[in-house]
Amino acid sequence: MRSGRIGPLRSISGFFSYYNADPRNIRNIAAYGGGAVMDIGCYPITISRWMFGEEPVKVMAAVDRDPQMKTDRLASAVLEFPSGHSIFTCSTQLVPYQKMQLFGTKGRIEVRIPFNAPPDRPCQILIDDGSDLFGGSIEMEEFPICDQYAIQADAFSRSIQENTPVPVPLEDALKNMEVIEKILGTAAGADRLESDRHNV
Repeated sequence: MRSGRIGPLRSISGFFSYYNADPRNIRNIAAYGGGAVMDIGCYPITISRWMFGEEPVKVMAAVDRDPQMKTDRLASAVLEFPSGHSIFTCSTQLVPYQKMQLFGTKGRIEVRIPFNAPPDRPCQILIDDGSDLFGGSIEMEEFPICDQYAIQADAFSRSIQENTPVPVPLEDALKNMEVIEKILGTAAGADRLESDRHNV
């Protein structure tokens, strides 16, 4: 990204899903902050904010709620940034799948399994200069097998022991939460409009 290999970033596309319909699971309890956007939608939001280096100026969303658990089980959002757009879908009741794509004016980057990096195989990213729609120009970069959760814990521990800033400050989490609340608030507003239409 920083080298300009894909040109200026203009669009981000993400997908993150798994299937869990257990009403006893904390991810499916609305009172505890359950639902797809809070649980896994936060990741494409973070990546989008990080890659653009900006905060979204406009948010639109569509949300489908589980009729029994009342949690959002399928959500799609469009985030408008000063430099471009991010579009993602997340779900707690779909086939398991993960992918992020970053599109620039000269190429794209695809991150395979970006959120639960497998502990038994290298992480992979694909860099595509767009010269061959069939993928003949794609280059793959691999990162050695590692335990990303251990790396996170070690980095946090070092910050505590050395009294240095944590890798991701609390302020960033608050900004991410603002976007989550806008997504859920936008969807709630749309739900009210739909309900009003039916009542007319």
